[in-house]
Amino acid sequence: MVAPADDATRRHRTTLDRRAVLGLAGAAALGGTGVFSPAIVRAQGASVKLKFGNDVPLTHSLNVRLAEAISAIEQETNGRLSISVFPSNQLGSDTDMISQLRSGALELATMPTTLLSTLVPSAALPAIGFVFPSYDKVWPAMDGEVGAYMRGNIEKANLHPFEAMWDNGFRQITTSTKPIRGPEDLKGFKIRVPVVPLWVSLFAALGAAPTSIPLSEAYAALQTRISDGQENPLAIINATKFYEVQKFCSLTNHAWDGFWLLASGRTWRSLPAELRDVMAKHFNAAALKQREDNLKDSAALKAGLESKGLAFNTTDPAQFQQALAKTDFYKTWKSKFGPEAWALLEKYAGTIG
Repeated sequence: MVAPADDATRRHRTTLDRRAVLGLAGAAALGGTGVFSPAIVRAQGASVKLKFGNDVPLTHSLNVRLAEAISAIEQETNGRLSISVFPSNQLGSDTDMISQLRSGALELATMPTTLLSTLVPSAALPAIGFVFPSYDKVWPAMDGEVGAYMRGNIEKANLHPFEAMWDNGFRQITTSTKPIRGPEDLKGFKIRVPVVPLWVSLFAALGAAPTSIPLSEAYAALQTRISDGQENPLAIINATKFYEVQKFCSLTNHAWDGFWLLASGRTWRSLPAELRDVMAKHFNAAALKQREDNLKDSAALKAGLESKGLAFNTTDPAQFQQALAKTDFYKTWKSKFGPEAWALLEKYAGTIG
């Protein structure tokens, strides 16, 4: 995911040196760049160097807390394990990084649940439209049986998911033409969505005209009016500067999305147990802190985006859910996920559809 001034097609093989990562944790400022690292370097003394890719900017809370975790990992292992972070899709699209993880060419990544669902369908379970109204429903499910079910399926794809999920947030709709107040405002509306079948079908069921466009290309699509709107959590809307090409933000809370922190199965199995334990401890702790960050930042993000020109309006999610229930959306996805997964989801979310 890159800002409009960046050229995503170049995919520079830049990395953050350790000082830049540590500085980011305290100041959320951009660090320096370096040279592309080999996949795994085992020097004398059994030192290990890993690459970590993700699709969010350095200033996102995920990368801020990730920087702290990496620093703690390096300190606890006395430099035996070092990790270089490549933010903003520098190593390729999310789909590219999933392939690299599976082959072992990339060792670590954070992946939005919905994009991971292109490989592991059950990863999209918590992102079904208008299922979770608030975090007090989300986290018990993700830290409980729904999360465990998803982790089991992810492991079958030769990936190792760390236990604690990171927060991407509830998704909202921005537009350049009109506010979205109810489902009728989506009829024929050109909206950019991720390359995720679930959300394509969600907006199609509501009568919109969704187009799948990678996040790194979304700003240009909005600027040139290929799409008149898009949907993302407020943190992403702010980080990508969508407010420069959008006028309205409708608080629909239409879906929640999180990040899985993943290791290549091949890499994970090759690491000594003591290194795996250190990584798990610090990455899982950082995820819990990042969840709190996102929750605390919500009000400030809204105020900041308003000051940059976005006009906000609230909606009644029940209206959208009722509109969806009149279509075959929930029935179709219940069939795709299967009765076991659907029953686990309803255990936490209540009856769906």
